[in-house]
Amino acid sequence: MDHILEAIGAAEGAGRIEGFGELPVPESYRGVVVRADETAMFDGLATKDKDPRKSLHMQEVATPDLGPGEALIAVMASAINYNTVWTSIFEPMSTFGFLQRYGKLSPLTRRHDLPYHVVGSDAAGVVLRTGPGVTKWQPGDQVVAHCLSVELEDAAGHDDTMLDPQQRIWGFETNFGGLAELAVVKANQLMPKPAHLSWEEAASPGLVNSTAYRQLVSHHGADMKQGDVVLIWGASGGLGSYATQMAVNGGAIPVCVVSSPQKAELCRRMGAELVIDRSAEGYRFWRDEHTPDPNEWKRFGARIRELTGGDDPDIVFEHPGRETFGASVFVAKRGGTIVTCASTSGFDHHYDNRYLWMHLKRIVGSHFANYREAWEANRLIDRGLVHPTLSKVFSLEQTGQATYEVHRNAHQGKVGVLALAPQEGLGIYDSEKRARHEEAINRFRGV
Repeated sequence: MDHILEAIGAAEGAGRIEGFGELPVPESYRGVVVRADETAMFDGLATKDKDPRKSLHMQEVATPDLGPGEALIAVMASAINYNTVWTSIFEPMSTFGFLQRYGKLSPLTRRHDLPYHVVGSDAAGVVLRTGPGVTKWQPGDQVVAHCLSVELEDAAGHDDTMLDPQQRIWGFETNFGGLAELAVVKANQLMPKPAHLSWEEAASPGLVNSTAYRQLVSHHGADMKQGDVVLIWGASGGLGSYATQMAVNGGAIPVCVVSSPQKAELCRRMGAELVIDRSAEGYRFWRDEHTPDPNEWKRFGARIRELTGGDDPDIVFEHPGRETFGASVFVAKRGGTIVTCASTSGFDHHYDNRYLWMHLKRIVGSHFANYREAWEANRLIDRGLVHPTLSKVFSLEQTGQATYEVHRNAHQGKVGVLALAPQEGLGIYDSEKRARHEEAINRFRGV
């Protein structure tokens, strides 16, 4: 890898690194993997007791051949998402089932069905090779990758690629993910790397920024408009921090829900004025494991109205799932929208349907983003309208610890991982733009 890293380090600016495609492709590379023969290692343990540090391994893996429409990228940095937590603890199921099903699709996809799974759904780096049929991207292009892998052979995907029956999340439902020195992506996963950001900063927004954009801004999600009151759960977290920025920038009124004074301060730094510290105010939406507490929904709704001057949320930005969903349905305004993705506190949602049907509310499911939405979300980063929320950076060897901290919610914003990049702060080619946004870029660092 040394010659690849040397060529990237010698680059004098953003755009394309000349001669990069003439460098030899390594026969193997280091990647972070889970192993098929270890999928039962946490059987019998509660979710909270399953430790990603035991299941994630650094391993030398063979470099796969490229197929049509694919690209091989030299990964300078990546980041941790909750799907890597799920992969590492084999919940709600082992991802090897995804790889086996994908492997049956064609001789080309059979490459993904291996006894190891290289994980990771974010990356910033440089295109090393492209497969047949790729014309938009060339070796040497400095890029970030979004995580939608789609075949686009079915008519259903040509209005919205997220509806394609062969839509998958790269590095979760496919192999050769971004927590590695090299990664294989579809060429239509690539987007230009913002020149004012370091490699680790550029890698960190990808999945969550695009997910928040579709969920909140896109017409496929909540279709947010100016003046909307938007309730944002986990507003200082990896997903919520981008939703908060989009709400502020879009002229909406975010009501940020957090769990500590420190997190509340982060929301205020992003421009939000209305913040609820749910821990300080003692909200408990469940009386016990099986019984929701509607009185707490009502108390929570009253607090929102107190902050907004009497308005209920037009939009509820949902992602915790089981713990909060009943409250989310209750507090949304008549005719309002609860838009949901993920379910980090559990997939089994409970709510009182009377408050949905009688008050004409809508529940909208949202999952990642199509290429256009991901591109628009990346453009917001490039224009300095939305900023990375990177708080901490680990080495590739420390990926297990990084994932453990996300699993334990012992982090703020996004947690980054250096792959080929030997240190933080490399890859910044537009110092003038960076200087204009330095404070915003760094507001999560060290928190």
